[in-house]
Amino acid sequence: MEQQHPKKKSLFKKIGFGILLCILFAGAVITYTVYQRYFTPNVSGVEPYLYIRTGSTFEDVMQNLGEKELLKDTASFRWAAKQMGYPSRVKPGKYRLEERMNNRTLINTLGGGFQEPVKLRFQDIRLKEQFANYISTQLEPDSLSLIQLLNSDTLAAKYGFNRDNFFCMFIPNTYEFYWNTSADRFFERMHEEYDKFWTPERKAKADSIQLTPIQVSVLASIVKGEALHTDEMPKIAGLYLNRLRRGMLLQADPTVIFAVNDFTIRRVLNKHLLVNSPYNTYIYKGLPPGPIMMPSIAAIDAVLNYQQHDFLYMVAKEDFSGYHNYSKTMAEHLQNARKFQQALNERNIKK
Repeated sequence: MEQQHPKKKSLFKKIGFGILLCILFAGAVITYTVYQRYFTPNVSGVEPYLYIRTGSTFEDVMQNLGEKELLKDTASFRWAAKQMGYPSRVKPGKYRLEERMNNRTLINTLGGGFQEPVKLRFQDIRLKEQFANYISTQLEPDSLSLIQLLNSDTLAAKYGFNRDNFFCMFIPNTYEFYWNTSADRFFERMHEEYDKFWTPERKAKADSIQLTPIQVSVLASIVKGEALHTDEMPKIAGLYLNRLRRGMLLQADPTVIFAVNDFTIRRVLNKHLLVNSPYNTYIYKGLPPGPIMMPSIAAIDAVLNYQQHDFLYMVAKEDFSGYHNYSKTMAEHLQNARKFQQALNERNIKK
């Protein structure tokens, strides 16, 4: 049998070695490419968050990423996303984008729905429209859908309110929500928080002053409107409770300003006092039909823990400190009122 020539053996070995090198090289290139697509930092850092709206598709996400230039390389993200099955598991939410985050980490975050909660804080809000606009900047629901629900008789009745006093349900505080919380769920959560706030102790205190929790909140909104200083709230609350018990008109200037719907007013004039509105406590006895602003926790607790005294009248101090002069008689009140009116005139405050 003829033996294979040594040179041919050597040639075959070289060819085999070359093929092996090519395979190894190709494998290395493929491995490196795959590694790059998964693990190379790809988030641009242009914006801190990615918002994915409810009902979004994978292509919607890609469009969002591309239009806002949130990624350095959208093609590598698309490839990695498909390899990891992300197109079939898009979840809405607000997702933090860490600068230099790689595709794999980002896809795991998005596909797992690991969104960052929104810390929603609200206070000192006067009108439903302002509230709806603010919430729409923090959560996914738009302001139109929110204001429609705030003015819904059906929804208000569901939670034990009416359209006028529905604002009482929203207790100013800081709450955690997911950004894609629906409008309906937002209202459900706020009612849950309202029920938590009105503990048996608070309800007992409201009952002791012969007011319902809603009436306490309406009065608290007036106290909040009057007080620039939290420490004066219990005294103001005590004064208005004295007037309510005697069947007197509350004659609270903040209710007139609300009725006129002009919050730039610094001096309530006689023409303002004549505005025919159920919120004008210079005309209508008792509490107005709803709050004149979102009552704060401090104001609600001030009503529940009001200061007992015999004062029936008050007027802002002439030193513009934000505090008030109190009196038991109309004669004393008129003297205090003249001091304040003179101070307004000296500062040329006409309206």
